[in-house]
Amino acid sequence: MYTLYGFPVSNYFNMVKLALLEKGLPFEVSTLHGSQSEECLRISPRGKVPVLGVEGGHINETSAILEYLEEHGAGKPLLPSEPFARARVRSLMKEIELYIELPARLGYPQAFFGMAIPEALKARCEAELLAGIATLKRHGRFTPYVAGDSFTLADIYFLYSIDLACLVGKKLFDRDLLADFPAARDLLARLNDNPLVKAIAADKDADMPNFLAMVRARAGQ
Repeated sequence: MYTLYGFPVSNYFNMVKLALLEKGLPFEVSTLHGSQSEECLRISPRGKVPVLGVEGGHINETSAILEYLEEHGAGKPLLPSEPFARARVRSLMKEIELYIELPARLGYPQAFFGMAIPEALKARCEAELLAGIATLKRHGRFTPYVAGDSFTLADIYFLYSIDLACLVGKKLFDRDLLADFPAARDLLARLNDNPLVKAIAADKDADMPNFLAMVRARAGQ
């Protein structure tokens, strides 16, 4: 039995949660918000979530957790068996994270919390998001999944990165990032129709008021 530490509003927590559910692996959730508290630092050296509790201790960092689950060999595989295909999925995961997910975070304060960010930062956010989407267009297959005809970890990264990036694009720049990328838009709809994804989304919606209250309290509002 694994223990997944984190909270339902975290997209990285939800990446690991969906992987566990798709693989059919037993786990329990222990609610933990990233912080510099002794409790959090005891299992996560940087005080971030998610963290996976396993027999040998605790694993932090989403990519390391997902790799561990694949190497453990249990449940449905979410990486191809052929080495080149595996490497391709991994590169797509990294490209989505570096060039879409992380740039989108530059716009989070204004898009989601009403905190104005400098115009230079907004311009950087928009430019990097557009470059990231262009990268995904060139490298992704979308036949119908990101890396080909099978659901992989690349789809999990896509699902929990592109949705937030699209919200940032709409709220900050009034731009539909997928306007000329119908294959990606169709895949996002397909993934969101997955019953497991719907259950995770329901948990996120239920936890959102508590999360926003915590953010306001930390900000002294």
